[in-house]
Amino acid sequence: MRPSASRLFPAILGVLVPIALPAQSQRSLAVTDLTALKNVGLPRISPDGRQVAYALSTADAKKDRNSARIWMSPMGGGAAVPMTGAGQPASNPRWSPDGKYLGFTAARNGGESQVWTLNRLGGEAEQLTEVKQGVDDFAWSPDGTRVLLSVSDPKPDRAKADSANPEIPLPVVVDRLQFKRDVTGYLDRRRTHLYVFDVPTRKLTQITSGDFDDSDPAWSPDGKLVAFVSNRTEEPDNNRNSDIWIVAADNTDKGQTLRRLTTNPGSDESPAWSPDGKSIAYITTIDVPAMWYATQHLAVIPAAGGTPALPIRSLDRNASSPRYSPDGKEIYFLLEDSGASHLARIPAGGGPLTRVVDGFRSVGPFDIAPDGRIAVRVAETGFPGELFAVTPPAPLTRITHANDSLLAALRLAQVEDIHFKSRDGTEIEGFLYYPVGYDRSLRYPTLLRIHGGPTSQFEAAFNFEAQLFAANGYAVVTVNPRGSTGYGQAFSQAIFADWGHKDFEDVMAGVDFAIARGVADSTRLGVGGWSYGGILTNYVITKSTRFKGAISGASEALIVGNYGHDHYQLEYEQELGLPWQNRAAYEKLSSFNDVEKIVTPTLWIGGAEDWNVPILNSEQMYQAMKRLGRQTQLVVYPGEHHGLTRLTFQRDRLERYLAWYGKYVKGILP
Repeated sequence: MRPSASRLFPAILGVLVPIALPAQSQRSLAVTDLTALKNVGLPRISPDGRQVAYALSTADAKKDRNSARIWMSPMGGGAAVPMTGAGQPASNPRWSPDGKYLGFTAARNGGESQVWTLNRLGGEAEQLTEVKQGVDDFAWSPDGTRVLLSVSDPKPDRAKADSANPEIPLPVVVDRLQFKRDVTGYLDRRRTHLYVFDVPTRKLTQITSGDFDDSDPAWSPDGKLVAFVSNRTEEPDNNRNSDIWIVAADNTDKGQTLRRLTTNPGSDESPAWSPDGKSIAYITTIDVPAMWYATQHLAVIPAAGGTPALPIRSLDRNASSPRYSPDGKEIYFLLEDSGASHLARIPAGGGPLTRVVDGFRSVGPFDIAPDGRIAVRVAETGFPGELFAVTPPAPLTRITHANDSLLAALRLAQVEDIHFKSRDGTEIEGFLYYPVGYDRSLRYPTLLRIHGGPTSQFEAAFNFEAQLFAANGYAVVTVNPRGSTGYGQAFSQAIFADWGHKDFEDVMAGVDFAIARGVADSTRLGVGGWSYGGILTNYVITKSTRFKGAISGASEALIVGNYGHDHYQLEYEQELGLPWQNRAAYEKLSSFNDVEKIVTPTLWIGGAEDWNVPILNSEQMYQAMKRLGRQTQLVVYPGEHHGLTRLTFQRDRLERYLAWYGKYVKGILP
């Protein structure tokens, strides 16, 4: 295949990060660096625009988890100051409207998560709320006298249920159509509702209720109303509809008097009020039959009710996180496009789109100060996310430097943005990671790594796994095949009820590109991924014998076996039909039916309590391969869900990746 035009990302570290060590002392990335890397959370600008608060997540070796701590940095750049203590996890920083207090959520002293406040002038944090079941999220009212809380219904009183035997667990009783969710487990009738907490009196008032979950709450500018998102259809578990609703902030009948603002049968979410309170910007999905393959559009609707408008109707790209400018003349939002995410803005009444941040292709989340300045997190392939300030059209000003010392010590891989043609001529984009110390005269063992979703994308952001493989002598190909977002709805929807066909051809074309470029050694290829990345890996190894080693993480194989076992029952029905009525569709997509064709040594891996893509699938594929006498292994992480949270397990997984690929792709004997 003839390579097409491509773009090599420049090394930006010399521009943005002061390199403290000479080049010869730099080293390659290691597994242990996973816990050295710090994650900078979303920015929150103080009302006077001078400071930015954010959560900084770091490794907590004692708890074997990542733990967040609240920090504050000057908007114009300068020394960062910790606002909460080490070993005291805290998140969700939010300034009071007068800027005097910094609120955050934390679970301390063995209790549930509550809202805490910290005086900006100093002193110890004080607990603001005392909600028995804890607080999920909060938002200050515009005048700062009230706090809007998202609170889940309390658990049943165990003592009343069986006071004689408190140590014996209660049976799980299920009567919902959607009865399971990863991490949560079995679902009961407990829901998440909205409450208003009055700061002076400490009075707590529930303003929504019912057998529905309420989320994304937002105060109106005058503090009289609250917009929120809820699926209040007759059977919420039987659809993925959600609408924007409005309820009075002083409502005393638990939301019985409320107003439905949107009527779209698809999802409407992320409401954001205009400064004058007359309009609400939000995100809408119009094409219901397309499910999660459908484009998420920016929309605007009068707050009093009326016909919604799509200010950029022709934009076939996913939008998210809308926010009005302080003067209400523009709407800012995040835009997903072609292996990138951008901060964009448009006139509130519609008009041309402008991208706000130049020089980076991984942008967001963001916050806007009252004077119009913006704090935003940006990243690149060789640069983990950090916060910057920008006043369009002025250049960026660096705010945080969380990973400077680590990056200064590392020699990272060069990454190329590649474009190539798939089997049917469709143009596909991906990223080619060159092995550290790349020599043009050599061909390298190469790994095809596949993203999850399938409706997501690899973008020009820091990819620890790919960089780790490149540091260990591999070229790495990451591809955005059909099914991915960022290229329009038709591109994403191309795999509807047809997994492992066009997306298989697309990822294989990426491998062929790397071979034609003279980088990849066609005799030393590996493949792998997690979630849908594992699912597509299964299709790859049942359709091709080109790979010497495979790792299928949290994957699906016998599709019908997941119906009623994982948490995607509605999605199966929408895409494939009912299994007893359209069994052929389920069998067509089941890689388990082609397990005899697998000759690639394969590592099956996942969490024992994963209800997103259950370990059942990996167990079945492992059992079949073992019965067939093929090279295989099964690794199960106890107590883990779809995403591994224990740091020791995360490191163990990376070490097993390197060992498996080392043995079967490189041919290194243990």
